[in-house]
Amino acid sequence: MGRGGNGVIMKVWRAEDYRLTVTTTERITDKYIRIGFTAGGLLNDHPVHPTQFIRLWIPDAETDKLHHRGYTLIDQDPGNDHFYIEFAVHTGPAGAWAERAQIGEVIETSVLGSNFELPATTPGEYVIFGDSASLPAVNTLLEAIGNTPARVWLEWQYESDPTLPVRNKPHHTVTWLQRVDDGRAIREAAQGLTVARDAFAWVACDAATTRAVVKTLRGTLPKTQIKAQGYWK
Repeated sequence: MGRGGNGVIMKVWRAEDYRLTVTTTERITDKYIRIGFTAGGLLNDHPVHPTQFIRLWIPDAETDKLHHRGYTLIDQDPGNDHFYIEFAVHTGPAGAWAERAQIGEVIETSVLGSNFELPATTPGEYVIFGDSASLPAVNTLLEAIGNTPARVWLEWQYESDPTLPVRNKPHHTVTWLQRVDDGRAIREAAQGLTVARDAFAWVACDAATTRAVVKTLRGTLPKTQIKAQGYWK
């Protein structure tokens, strides 16, 4: 299968390629699937960090095209060369592949640019905005920040989304908001938020909502205390 223009870009940017093998598949909800992979040496070359991501080359069952999609690694185990990826299932080749994936199946991946680090100075709190697509990254962040307080807003589209496991601790508050009007509820939550100057914000919703939330937060926080990434369009 061909990688097309995205494959050319990955070569120019000197992305590193690996081959992953499916070890397990588990349906968490009707719209969420967790798949285990052997890492093909990836974790030896790229140290584990919160929100670590790779770019899968998703095979299309109907064409000879490979689709380029980014996914967060969770429960990384370098010693056993293994990790998991959770797929929010929507219409499209990635969700279709996750639903039909079989143990022993091989899929290709490229690694480029995943290097997030927690702030050098522990913030007074984290404020986190995400959705079902970025929930794996949110969970890795919640695990990494330890005893630091956090307020989390997550957007849901399907009725089963709020049942998804969030790895929050007692000092983390989690609020699920239904996606309406292209992210209005999340935008309004950000607009009504009071944030201390020593807070750190992490934002990963759809691209338009992410931009809107970041614009609001910059009224209070310097850009060095905001990390944002649009997870989908």
